[in-house]
Amino acid sequence: MRYRALGDLKVSAIGYGAMPLSIEGRPDEARALATVHAALDAGVTLLDTADSYYAPGGEPGHNELLLARALVSYGRPTDHVLVATKGGRGRTDDGDWSVDGRPEHLKRAAKASLRRLGTDAIGLYQLHKPDPAVPYADSLGALRELTDEGTVRLVGISNADTEQILLARDILGERLVSVQNRYSPAVRDAEPELRLTAELGLAFLPWSPLGGISRSSLDGASAVAADPAHQAFHTVARERGVSPQRIALAWLLARSPNVVPIPGGSRPESVRDSAAAADLVLSDEERALLP
Repeated sequence: MRYRALGDLKVSAIGYGAMPLSIEGRPDEARALATVHAALDAGVTLLDTADSYYAPGGEPGHNELLLARALVSYGRPTDHVLVATKGGRGRTDDGDWSVDGRPEHLKRAAKASLRRLGTDAIGLYQLHKPDPAVPYADSLGALRELTDEGTVRLVGISNADTEQILLARDILGERLVSVQNRYSPAVRDAEPELRLTAELGLAFLPWSPLGGISRSSLDGASAVAADPAHQAFHTVARERGVSPQRIALAWLLARSPNVVPIPGGSRPESVRDSAAAADLVLSDEERALLP
C-alpha cells in the first residue's frame, strides 16, 4: 500500500467509502463487517462515512455505528485508521436527500457523530454539501468552532466549487485539509477544483470514482464499456490481467499526487480489488491510451 498526505497525516492512497453498507440494498451485517475488515487487511487507513448514510425511514448514523463496530471487532490495532465522517445532509422517507448547513445543526450533528464513533475526537469532519439557504461562511464557522473546542481534529468540505474552497481556506486556515467532490473517468467537472487543491496542498478525495467504468470479464469476450470513450480502460485491464476498476483507480492516482480516491463496495472482494490499485503504476504508454 502506498500513502499520501492529508494535512499532517499519511493515509492509504486508496480509501474506502462505506456508504453502500448502510443505504438501500445494503448487505447483512456479517458481510458488511467482513467488507470493512477486508479493507483494513488490504492496508486501507481512510474510511469515509456520514451521518446521512442510512436507509429511508431508518435512523441517522447507521453507517457510523457500523464502522465503530467493525473497528472494535477487527482484533488488531486500528489507531492508525482515520475515520472521516460528514454532516449537513439527511434522508427523507421517500429516499431523497436533504441538506441542512445551519451552524446549530452542524454542531449537534458533529457531537452525535462523535458519540456514535466512540472516539475522543472526530479525525476528519466534512461539510457534506453547501446549503443554499445558509451563508457558506456561517456553516464553515461552525466547523472552525468544532475544531477549537476539540470535537473535531481536521476539517474537509465536499461538493464545493473553487470560490467555496478559497473561502473555506480563508476561514479555516490550516484546519482545512481536504475537498471531496465527484470525479471519475466519466465525470470530470471538478478539474478546476482538483487543480486548486493541488496548488493549496489539500487532499482531493474523489467520490464515485468508478463512475462510467463497467464490469467485464478479463478475457475481453464481452468487454463493453458503459461509455465507448472509456473502452481503453478495458483494453489496458485485459493486457494487465486486472479489473477495469483497478485501472480507473490507478488512472485517478496518476492525475495528481494529492488525489486519494474513496471507492465504495459491499463485498470483501470488491474492496480488495480497489485497494490493490494503490500499487499499480501505469506506464507512460498506458496513460497515453486512457482518455
